[in-house]
Amino acid sequence: MAHVDVKFTGGMQFVGTAPTGHSIVMDAAPEVGGQNSGVRPMDLTLIALGGCTGIDVVSILQKMRAPVKSFTMDIDGDRAPDHPKVYTTIVINYRFETEHDIQDKISRAVHLSQEKYCSVSQMLVKAATIEARIYINGNLAETIAH
Repeated sequence: MAHVDVKFTGGMQFVGTAPTGHSIVMDAAPEVGGQNSGVRPMDLTLIALGGCTGIDVVSILQKMRAPVKSFTMDIDGDRAPDHPKVYTTIVINYRFETEHDIQDKISRAVHLSQEKYCSVSQMLVKAATIEARIYINGNLAETIAH
């Protein structure tokens, strides 16, 4: 069983601490009583998605011996207008720079992450449509929807 500690530190701020001892500050916007001193929890959800799928993709590409010069993601989420305002659509843009012809390996790695390994993605897809776009050297190579 996973266990984290979340401590109220005043205003609308909380500090979450993982079993590893690493912490993250969360806060609300000033218009709802926060001080804007930390990450919003829903933004943290998208960051967690990026971290989860990113770790999968890097691990898979390393096992495939598929070198990339750089790998970044930008993730957008649209939320429902009414409470609980869950994400309804999420778009992940995977951006790779490489000097090698490894599009098939990159595609396979992203598919495996999205369809099998990324637990955060698998949880979110129960509430939201997730679209993954793969860009290689600035060009759209593939779009995956689920």
